[in-house]
Amino acid sequence: MARFNTQLVHGEPVNDNDTRAVNPPIYKSSTFAFESVDAMPRWDYARSGNPTREYLERQIAQLEHSTRGFAFASGLAAIHAVLSIFQPGDRIVAGDNVYGGSYSQLNEHFNRWGLEVTSADTRVLEDVERAVAGDPKRGIQPAKAVYFETVTNPLLKVNDVHAIAEIAHRYGTIVIVDNTFVTPYLQNPLDLGADIVLHSATKYLAGHSDVIAGLVVVKDEQIGQRVYFAQNRLGGVLAPVECDSVRKGIQTLALRLERQQENAADVAKYLLAHPLVKKVYYPGLTDGEDLAAKGLRGAGGVLSFEVVDGIDPVDVLDNLRLFRLAVSLGAVESLAELPCRMAHFELPREERLRVGITDELIRLAIGIEDVADLKEDLGQAFEKASEKHSDKWNDAITEDALA
Repeated sequence: MARFNTQLVHGEPVNDNDTRAVNPPIYKSSTFAFESVDAMPRWDYARSGNPTREYLERQIAQLEHSTRGFAFASGLAAIHAVLSIFQPGDRIVAGDNVYGGSYSQLNEHFNRWGLEVTSADTRVLEDVERAVAGDPKRGIQPAKAVYFETVTNPLLKVNDVHAIAEIAHRYGTIVIVDNTFVTPYLQNPLDLGADIVLHSATKYLAGHSDVIAGLVVVKDEQIGQRVYFAQNRLGGVLAPVECDSVRKGIQTLALRLERQQENAADVAKYLLAHPLVKKVYYPGLTDGEDLAAKGLRGAGGVLSFEVVDGIDPVDVLDNLRLFRLAVSLGAVESLAELPCRMAHFELPREERLRVGITDELIRLAIGIEDVADLKEDLGQAFEKASEKHSDKWNDAITEDALA
């Protein structure tokens, strides 16, 4: 059996043609002809299935050790399809620090359709069990699912998939893991007990900021049939050209992520020693054994930090020249953003502050550039932010003297 890096390059053949082409074809066809009225063709209508999409779906299933994979038009489309398999009245336990779009779907969309959402700190296993178990004596039945991120966004808190899955399965609860920050290169949640794994393939899997895509894999066929029903009936499928873009991105995942992790660790150490930085959030700064104990083979390429009091994070971000001021992550170029105004603007401010997403928090998605250039760019941005702070301080002193 081919090993992981070989699987990244070659995937699993769909056996759709005999041209011996090195790369699988892109089938831009909305419909496929029947051989006869009584025939049951493998593909009939592209919403239901397409050879190019099937290649990608087989590939992510292979990489995540899954029985079946599904490709969607975006990460949020993938989340929507997964959450739509539940019924009105079902209760979902969600991690208290999830992507803003996930928070919005759970608390502003699916709650209108009768899903109940319970928030829990998924790093605290006692809180997880309390939330999952409910209170049958008070009419609160065990949760139908627990939803969380392997590494949270944007505070990079590491969850223990195996421990959470053990708790959830005692109550018959499905475990849904968003593995976007980690990818199958660094963890396989299904092997640790998860039932469904989600990816915003826009990020590390595609890796070049040129496609929007979402992927889902499942542990067993029964859940797979429910996800496929949602995919086919809701119709948020990934188009063939975009499927091929994700496929090509996956081929270099290991090479890119290794460089991104190496750069991220170096940048994190630089920030940790910088006088204008109050706190750094990066799992790679902790003991590697702690990550391994939670099933991780690395820390990824995203980190966050808070500036010291008096420094405006906007002044830092607006003065970056190499880092692009943009949402998203996982691409070859480095990106920087202010979560409170960008990726997590959907969360009410009191909710953001409750989970630790302060107004001073900056998130960096580290790319594959020369790390010395990245540190120099941060250094000059800090310097300009400091100068602006000094100017404001001097102006304030002058105003006080004239008052």
